Amino acid sequence: MTKAKLDDNTVYLIDGSGYIFRAYFAVRSLHSKKGIPTNAVYGFTTMLLKLLREHQPKLLAIAFDRKEPTFRHKIYDGYKANRPEPPKDLVPQFDLIHQVVDAFNIKRLSMAGFEADDLIGTVAKKYRDLGHEVVIVTGDKDLMQLVGDNIFLLDELRASRN
Repeated sequence: MTKAKLDDNTVYLIDGSGYIFRAYFAVRSLHSKKGIPTNAVYGFTTMLLKLLREHQPKLLAIAFDRKEPTFRHKIYDGYKANRPEPPKDLVPQFDLIHQVVDAFNIKRLSMAGFEADDLIGTVAKKYRDLGHEVVIVTGDKDLMQLVGDNIFLLDELRASRN
C-alpha cells in the first residue's frame, strides 16, 4: 500500500478494539512508575504511529466497542457467552488509550448497543457511496465481507491490502 497523496480523500477506519487486544498480547509486562499497566497503551500507540507515518491519512477515525450489551445480545442471549472478560490489567488501559486517540485529535467512534465492527461497516459504506476509497485497518477477518468496490482491508501484521 502506498502513501496517501496530499489531496487523497481515502478514509481510514481503524478497528480500535482489535488494535487494543493485538497490542496487549504483543507487548507484555510494561508498567508506569506508579504500577499502572501500560503495555497495551504502548503497543496501540506504536501501531497508530506506524500507520500515520506510512500512510499519512487525512481522513481517519477509530472505532471502539463499548461495555454495554449490543443488539445481538437482545436477539440471542448466548451471544459471546463463552468469551472471557478482558484481562484485569488491560481494563485500566482502555481509558488511557482513548486519551491517546483524543491527544492525536482523531475521531473516536463508539455507540451503545453496537460493536466497533457495526460502526466500521456503516461508516465504510456511507463514505464509499459518497465516492471515497475506504481502508479498514484490522486483523478481524469478519470484516472481509465489506471488501469490494472501493472498500479495502489492511492487516498491517500481514502487510496486505485486499
